[in-house]
Formats: sequence, structure tokens, C-alpha cells
Amino acid sequence: MPSIETSWPLAEPVAAQKARPVPIVARPLAIRRHFLAALGVSMVLLALLLDMADLRIDLWQPSSIAYGAAAALLLALRFGLPRSGWRHAGTVAPFATYVGLFTLISVMGAAASYPVAALTHGYADATLQRIDAALGFDWLHWYRLTASHRGLQFLETAAYRSYVTPALLLWCMARAGEQERAWRFIATFWLAAVITLILFSLMPAVGPFSYLWHEAIRYMPESELWQQGLIPALRTHAVHAIDLGQLRGIVSAPSFHTAAAVLYIAAGWRIAALRWPIVALNTAMLLSTPVEGTHYLVDMILGLGVALTALALMDMHRRRCAVSV
Repeated sequence: MPSIETSWPLAEPVAAQKARPVPIVARPLAIRRHFLAALGVSMVLLALLLDMADLRIDLWQPSSIAYGAAAALLLALRFGLPRSGWRHAGTVAPFATYVGLFTLISVMGAAASYPVAALTHGYADATLQRIDAALGFDWLHWYRLTASHRGLQFLETAAYRSYVTPALLLWCMARAGEQERAWRFIATFWLAAVITLILFSLMPAVGPFSYLWHEAIRYMPESELWQQGLIPALRTHAVHAIDLGQLRGIVSAPSFHTAAAVLYIAAGWRIAALRWPIVALNTAMLLSTPVEGTHYLVDMILGLGVALTALALMDMHRRRCAVSV
């Protein structure tokens, strides 16, 4: 008996329609709109903090002009390349956007730590050190070990200074056309910076190098000893201008290097070609953080909590922006 075929699709039985799973997709780049709005709000808040702390960003320093030139170049790449017809424009143009935003967040976060520190009181070092002691962590042992081995100093400094990971991640995302992932990675980094600054305002500290080491300095870590001089100067309004080229890390707790390393590993885990190199590089950065970043172990535990919180909040945002189709 010949089969009967129609030129139109037959209706599915009601039971089959009910049994079919409903796919969930995110609204197209909702994260981009929400992040840019949040970034604009954070710029306004930074301006208010600077005013409250009697601080300003010195825009006429050579370093500030260099930042402006870099921003102009990135804008030219972002808006000029798509019209050029160059076959790599589809990768380089969004990559320029991602790098520009990532750099802006980094600079804003470092600059914001100055007015935040200026508005704080007291130090949390005694409490942080007591927690380290309860955890069995001996910062002085780690410092003496590093100070006694030149090779270890070189490896730790190289690992702590490693800024190649976010560039690699953003390049891979731009090349693969994964805009959603790129914007979420950048937004998560911004969120971690905001959480870090909020917690820093509650537990300012000079760090274990200043608090624990009272002998001649045998080795100067990468983060040096800026907290013990810069934080009091900011509090007494002895500092009025911020030179973007001379920004110093003054946040002890939480450790933002730790938070960033965790975010890099989480983002790179889904990129097979980079997974293990990123894990290895950022594990090395984590191991170098206590000495080179002059951090208590509890600072790093708090940094881990910051990263996990930012990832969880970003996942909640993704789910809230999901719609049925």
C-alpha cells in the first residue's frame, strides 16, 4: 500500500508536545547591556569616592596620556577595522573592545582602592594573623624560604607578574565569536573587583611583611611595603593626586590576585587547548601570592570566596535572563 505524504507538517499528538523539553536560551547579550550600565554607575561612585577623600586623578601625567593614547588605538581598532574588509577584523575588533574594558576595570579598581583606604580606620592585621596562626600558616617561613633562594625569587616574581592569561582568554573568545562568554568573563571580573573593595573597606591591613617582619629586609617582594606608608598618608589627606602610572597595590584582604587566578582557571577550563597551561600558570601565581603579594593565608581564602561569589552571582544573572523558546 503506498504511503501518504503531505506537503505540510502533520500536527504532533498533544502528549508528544507536552513531553518535549522546552529549550532555554539567554536573551541576546543581555549581559552586555546590564554590565555597561553597572560600569557607568561604578564610574559615578568612583568620582564620588574621590571627592569624599579629597583625591583626584592627575590626567596630565605622562602615564595618563599613555592610557589615553592606548584607548584611542583600541577605539580605532574597534570601529575602524570592521569597515576595512580585513579578514581578521572580525576577531581583532571585538578583542580590542574586550581588552579595553578589562584594562579599564583594572585601572578603576586600583584607583578606587585609594579613596576607599582613605575613608577607613584602624587595621585588621592582628585578627588576620591570629586566623593564620589557627590555620597553621607561617608567613615568615615562606618569606625566609624565598629570601634564601634567588631562583625561587625569579620564578615567583615571573608568576606574580603574569598578565598574559586574560589576554589569551579574551583572544580565544573573540576568535571563536563567543561574545556571551567574553562579556560574562569581563562582568565577573568587574563584580569580583567591587566585592573586593567592599570587603577591603571593612578590614584594611598593612599586610604580613609590614606587620611581622622587623629585621633587615633580605628580599623585597613585588608588592613592597606601600601599605604602611600610603594608607596613613591617604587617611590624613597628605596625598591629593593619583598618578595612574604609579598605582600601588594596597589591598591586603581579600587577595584580588587570588580571586583573579580562580576566575582565569574557571574561564579557561572550557578551552581544551589552554586548560592545563592556564591551570599551571595560575597555580604558580597562587603559590607566589603570599610572599610577592604580601598576603596572609586568610587573605587568599577570602579571595577564593570573592571569586566563587562573583561566579555564583553571574550564574544567577544568566538564569534570570534565560527565556523559553
